[in-house]
Amino acid sequence: RAWRAPSGSASAASPAAEAPPADPAQLLTGIPGMDFSALPPAAKRELATVFSDEFCYCGCPHSLGACLKQHTPCKHAKRMARLSARMVAEGGPASEVIVTLSKYYASFREPRVELKVDPRMCQGDANAPVTVAEFSDFECPFCGKARPILEGFARKHPSEVRFCYLPFPLSNHVNAVPAAQAALWARDQGKFWQMHDALFGQQNNLKPEALPALAKSVGLDGDKLAAVLKTEQYKDEIEGFQAQGRRAAINSTPSVFFNGRAYELGFQEAQLEHSMEDEVEWRANNNAWAAD
Repeated sequence: RAWRAPSGSASAASPAAEAPPADPAQLLTGIPGMDFSALPPAAKRELATVFSDEFCYCGCPHSLGACLKQHTPCKHAKRMARLSARMVAEGGPASEVIVTLSKYYASFREPRVELKVDPRMCQGDANAPVTVAEFSDFECPFCGKARPILEGFARKHPSEVRFCYLPFPLSNHVNAVPAAQAALWARDQGKFWQMHDALFGQQNNLKPEALPALAKSVGLDGDKLAAVLKTEQYKDEIEGFQAQGRRAAINSTPSVFFNGRAYELGFQEAQLEHSMEDEVEWRANNNAWAAD
């Protein structure tokens, strides 16, 4: 994937072209303001491959490594390098990191998904520049693991991020629909987030007969919830959320969108913050990266 100048061009013929170093890790040294010495040797080798084989997303005709050394004012190259370093530090091979980076930066230019969120199921400033929408299933263990990370990220950035929940009960989770019904009913009583937390706090027992006690634990009438669960009061609304998810081409939970852009970097705070910062920049520059 490294850029090659056309045959006969000045760049192709230039005797000053830098030969690949004998030690690939040398690509990681001599970069102003960046230090990758703490990475294990294996991670350094993977990162060096990323630097030599992937383009910088700033738009220059250079590999990421070349941009870091030859285009030193480029803040985008440094951001991309830090993101790459985090990925290889977590064990990602260069080939996967390059694919992930390519998909990630391409996603900014792809058509956005229009999602209809319920403000009663959102946290944060309604005018925040970034709306993070999560399709989630109360019985999904992966949603349970992602939940504190996503909510902590949103709480840390209340002016930049509006965090919204969209129920997406999966067919293989037998109690996911009753749990979603309970959450929507609690929303109508003004206690969506309290019930949301209670449901996730009891993921191992979301049988319909266990839900009235959860309602009582958050100050609601459990008997009324029990009666609601015997009806199809929220059937159409739940199916509407599921239809939104299908239009957004999701096939698992949790599935997260930043202003309608599918997010696939993983549920670590650093990656979430990185994508938020990118989204703020993209939006502030009318759907483009700021000039370096």
